[in-house]
Amino acid sequence: MLRGPRRGSKGGSALIALLGLAMVSVFLYLVMSKRLAPMVALIVIPAMFAVIAGFAPDLGDMVTEGITSLAPTAAMLMFAILYFGIMIDAGLFDPVARVVVRLTGNDPLKLIMGTVALVAVVSLDGDGTTTFMITVSALLPIYRKLEVSPVLMTGLACMTNAILNVVPWGGPAARAASVLRLDPQEMFVPMIPALAAGLVTVFVIAYVLGLRERAKLRSRIAEPALAGVGAAGADLGTTGSAGTGDAPGSGGDFDVLAPDRDSLRPKLIWFNTALTVALLIALISGVLPIAVLFMIGTGIALIVNYPSIKEQTARIASHADSVVAVVSMVFAAAVFTGVLSGTGMIEEMAQYLLHGMPDALFPYFSIVIAVLSIPFTFFMSNDAFYFGVVPILAETAAQHGISAMEVARASLLGQPIHMLSPLVPAMYVLIGLAKVDLGDQHRFAIKWALLVSLVVIAAGLALGLIAVH
Repeated sequence: MLRGPRRGSKGGSALIALLGLAMVSVFLYLVMSKRLAPMVALIVIPAMFAVIAGFAPDLGDMVTEGITSLAPTAAMLMFAILYFGIMIDAGLFDPVARVVVRLTGNDPLKLIMGTVALVAVVSLDGDGTTTFMITVSALLPIYRKLEVSPVLMTGLACMTNAILNVVPWGGPAARAASVLRLDPQEMFVPMIPALAAGLVTVFVIAYVLGLRERAKLRSRIAEPALAGVGAAGADLGTTGSAGTGDAPGSGGDFDVLAPDRDSLRPKLIWFNTALTVALLIALISGVLPIAVLFMIGTGIALIVNYPSIKEQTARIASHADSVVAVVSMVFAAAVFTGVLSGTGMIEEMAQYLLHGMPDALFPYFSIVIAVLSIPFTFFMSNDAFYFGVVPILAETAAQHGISAMEVARASLLGQPIHMLSPLVPAMYVLIGLAKVDLGDQHRFAIKWALLVSLVVIAAGLALGLIAVH
């Protein structure tokens, strides 16, 4: 739950709201323009604005609370990356990748369309982290082989997963239903056509991008002098590591999945399959905290696949870069979230937005909520938005005859952009495993995700999920 500013709103609540907006804007600008590394921006920018707002004495407590709240997530991500990295090393996903290679026929269009289809199916489990790990494990080697930028994979995966994550057992819908005391199924079922429109839009975007990548591949084939240069995706702003680096556990040279790599354990593929299936079932059923399950799974995987201490150390070290990159970003994000909530910036921005709204807009208030959900779910966690802001919006809506059900549905329509938020841990798993820069991810994907969000909102309006009162 969001708190108001500690020690009072020093300088006035209007100033706090303005500083919050400025902080978010400066952060996004510096990351997307590559003037600061994302981790540095997540730490330095909120700390600087907290000091400017007069909260320097409270900064330590804010950051500590943020770190404490995200520590289980960081532990989960650390061991999840190690577990799936070990499975990639051992060759668990090699057969899947080879099947995909045969289905795509070395055609970038089929690969990119297949990416959306795979993410859509796997996302039905409601867990973004698992979805992204499976997607990267199966598809990243093929993106490398065809010299297609992994940014296409990560951007499309985020948009697709965000749409499917609105299922009743997913995070956003469950939060919206619980905070407004609604039946999740009753809330969700009428939204299916609008969400389907968003998913169709993602497929159309994938088709357009796939045609472009197919043309690039044909151009490289037609010009032997340029073959192997690996320039596909350069216009997307991918870094060298994003465009040409080795896949996690690929073993250096890139031959689909480097079938001769030393880490392969083909005789253990059925054991690794059973272990992974059991782990996924345990994750879905919730028998233990996710972090604990991945810790246990990682330990078992290492003991069985790489019994010697030397082998275990080598496997852990081979994934150290990915682990450090992801976990450090999560803890850096704790500074951002700690300052946003600890200073009361989120609450003040929402309150001032409502107070400053002209009376003429209140008949369109559910549409306003749907539009506001786009930036709000990008710059804050789902917990902060649905437990902290949505009740404020619902209370205001009730005064103008708008039902809680309509508010809940409106608040979910902006979700297609949420998975791109710098505050979503699963997104760091995705770009960490794919070795994609956060700034590249945002520059490529935000415009498309915004388009998808607007399509979903327009479909919701056409279907009567949100209306003019």
